[in-house]
Amino acid sequence: MPHAEIKHSADLGFDAEKLFRTIEDTILRHDPNSGECKCRAYPAARYRHTHCLVSVSLLRKPHRDAAFTAALLADLDSAITAELAQPCFFSLGLSYSDDAYITRSHTPAA
Repeated sequence: MPHAEIKHSADLGFDAEKLFRTIEDTILRHDPNSGECKCRAYPAARYRHTHCLVSVSLLRKPHRDAAFTAALLADLDSAITAELAQPCFFSLGLSYSDDAYITRSHTPAA
């Protein structure tokens, strides 16, 4: 059963429930047997710079190889940032792989 944590600055406006569904649906497209994703969002009342940090935890399994990880990371990146309507610093990590991490500035498409 996957878990997702979203830690973000309180000024970052997004629909948490929609983002939770987006994350779960994206994981299920890659791994239909992964199960429900337990999601939580933690807005930070005190922060410096608008930011969003998403951590997704999955168990290590033989089919979650480098190709699976790269595809899941890319799809989660696209799906999550599509829900973020304002510029922010964005980071995304998959817990089962040391190489599965993105951090960058996010600027929504106009």
